[in-house]
Amino acid sequence: MCGTARVAALATHHYGERVTATPDDDRGIEVPRFDHFFRPVLLELERESPLRTRDVISRVADALRLTEAQRTAAIPSGQSRLDNRTTWACSYLYQAGALTKPRRGIYEITDRGRDLLRTRPDVIDVDDLLQFEEFREFQQRKRDTAAPTETVEPAEGDSPPRERIESAIKAVDTEVAADLLRRLREREPRLFEQAVVDVLLAMGYGGTEQRGKRIGGTADGGVDGVIDQDALGLDQIYVQAKRYAQGNNVGREAIQAFIGALHGFGASRGVFITSSDFTQHARDYAQQIPTRVILIDGTRLAQLMIKYRVGVQVTTTYDLVEVDDDFFE
Repeated sequence: MCGTARVAALATHHYGERVTATPDDDRGIEVPRFDHFFRPVLLELERESPLRTRDVISRVADALRLTEAQRTAAIPSGQSRLDNRTTWACSYLYQAGALTKPRRGIYEITDRGRDLLRTRPDVIDVDDLLQFEEFREFQQRKRDTAAPTETVEPAEGDSPPRERIESAIKAVDTEVAADLLRRLREREPRLFEQAVVDVLLAMGYGGTEQRGKRIGGTADGGVDGVIDQDALGLDQIYVQAKRYAQGNNVGREAIQAFIGALHGFGASRGVFITSSDFTQHARDYAQQIPTRVILIDGTRLAQLMIKYRVGVQVTTTYDLVEVDDDFFE
């Protein structure tokens, strides 16, 4: 399934429910929505209470028969999607009074939670929690603190707030990456060559002294930059930078020419970076040769520029907070 045409898939687990799973990345890994963890969480805590959060997560994953890929699929922050969604399910159930927290990181089912299991034997969703005043007040607090355009009512396919924030950040990064590539392609080759060197230095190559420079020009010997890995320059990485328009992909011949240039410098490794992409023949060739050549296409370059803050600046910082349980103990 591609990222532009994703269709919700249905799976049946041994609780007998129909559970909607939404594709979470371009590899098609599907994890049930966070509200579809409500009933499994309550069932596991009905079987044994209290339980630590990590035990709830493990037991729910086993009960839902999630695959290893589903268990390890991560949100952009690196947290597993399973952990994130189970934790949010526990939080919503806690706000509804279906769970209680006798101690930090410990959940226990309440009589209200047991009643939910009896009255809702198939699926428990957010609408079922709205019957409780505590949960309605929780939802109202969300409305009161939300921006005017924010969707505060959980909807079909909705995700926990942290996931929505990270998804929004990812969307902004995608837009910025496209703008970066457009600008790099429009400016003179010298700026592109310097940007490539700056990215490698920002990644830590060149040491703390940032030993690297753009070469460029007609007498560059077939390379556009060099990074010194030690103070004396005994260990060097050579760089080739090709500022090409989208669709004008780098072919095998350009990689072969770069290999020849590396041999001329007595080097055994290099980095070839382009603002476009590489043909499959070029990628295959780079994998087969003994000389170590790393290929970085335009998409990856833009991602690295954002990650290492080259050509971009942070405009706004938001702090995410949570209740300090230690304060109330």
